[in-house]
Amino acid sequence: MVMFNPPHPGEMIKELCIEPLSLTITETAKGLGVSRKTLSALLNGRFDISPEMSIRLSKAFGGSPESWLIQQAQYDLWKALQNEDKIKVKAFA
Repeated sequence: MVMFNPPHPGEMIKELCIEPLSLTITETAKGLGVSRKTLSALLNGRFDISPEMSIRLSKAFGGSPESWLIQQAQYDLWKALQNEDKIKVKAFA
C-alpha cells in the first residue's frame, strides 16, 4: 500500500534523528562527512538519498542502508503516481 502524501525522507531524518539528539546541521554534516549545503538540501527535500548517503546515514543513525533507500523509493513512487494518468503505455498482456 502506498502512503498518502509521505514526507520527504530528509524531513524524517531531521525530525527523528537530528532534532532528538539536539544536533546542529553543521555538526551533523561534519559527522556524516558531507558539506552543510548537501545536508541542508537533503533535509529540505532538494536532494535525494543516494546509495552512498544511505551508507552514511546507516553508520551515523542506525538502520540498514537498504531501509534508507526504501524510504526514498517510496517517496519517489508516490510522486510518480501523482502523474500516473499522464503515463501512456501499450499493455502487452
